Amino acid sequence: MNDVGPDTEKAAGLAAPDGPEPRTDRFVFEAIGTNWQIDTDEPMSASLRTRILGRIRRFDATYSRFRPDSTVSRIAAARDGGRFEFPEDSLRLFGLYDRLYTATEGALDPLVGRQLELLGYDPAYSLTPAPDEVRAAERARGRVTWAADVVRDGTTLVTQRPLVIDVGAAGKGYLVDLVSTILREAGHTRFVVDGSGDLLHAGERTIRVGLEHPFDPKRVIGVSQLRGQALCASGVARRAWGDGLHHMLDARTGVPVEGMAATWVVADETALADGLATALFFTDAPRLAETFQFAYVRMHADGRADRSSNFAGELFT
Repeated sequence: MNDVGPDTEKAAGLAAPDGPEPRTDRFVFEAIGTNWQIDTDEPMSASLRTRILGRIRRFDATYSRFRPDSTVSRIAAARDGGRFEFPEDSLRLFGLYDRLYTATEGALDPLVGRQLELLGYDPAYSLTPAPDEVRAAERARGRVTWAADVVRDGTTLVTQRPLVIDVGAAGKGYLVDLVSTILREAGHTRFVVDGSGDLLHAGERTIRVGLEHPFDPKRVIGVSQLRGQALCASGVARRAWGDGLHHMLDARTGVPVEGMAATWVVADETALADGLATALFFTDAPRLAETFQFAYVRMHADGRADRSSNFAGELFT
């Protein structure tokens, strides 16, 4: 999945926009292991920048499985489970995961974290799969699922065994939404927040965003015409570390998916676009459209690309 953790650049393949609303300020920084850029039409105050960075740090302290002191790391270390308190923002984030889990019939599951670790995408970023006997022992314990192994009571999460939660499929997109809310509360109405592949635009003027080729960052396969919406992408190439090993796992099997190279999704909220960009690796678009409203582009492993009829933009391939 599209994890909130170490990254190498754009997690998903969005080329730079053709300018947001006329820009007078740009805030560039690194957070949660990746590069961020915020463009606004008016200068951001120092206090606003500090508030944004503080909000990201709090999010990371809750949801990052790469931090030993985070809430999800404490859940992973709790031998007999326990009761764990999450912030108020967890209600929307976990509610979205409920819907994505159901729509993908369990393929997209935030409890996929242990399966990612066994393949080498672990907190130490070893990129070395666990020995066969370790993986066999894990399978013998039985697969955990979001529907059966977690009980939620408001913002309290109750577990009975160690669980490795990975919110990467929608977490970074949700963080973009949280940052955008802070900007709006500060009076900014025209901006672009780009969390390295998870992008939200606010304003009246349409911007053009290139869809970066998943195997050649110097090329784009098309352009999205974006106005007042989010555009997120996911791809297998940015986090691949061996023959057939990448972070896009079907949680039902624990095996990296085949057949799809990259996806791009446009939706009203970044968390939703982020989650659906992952879901399209496992689930057909018509099935997802029964629950969600979105537009998409997909690039298959053989180089073919297709798009939804409501995608505003063009493809070059």
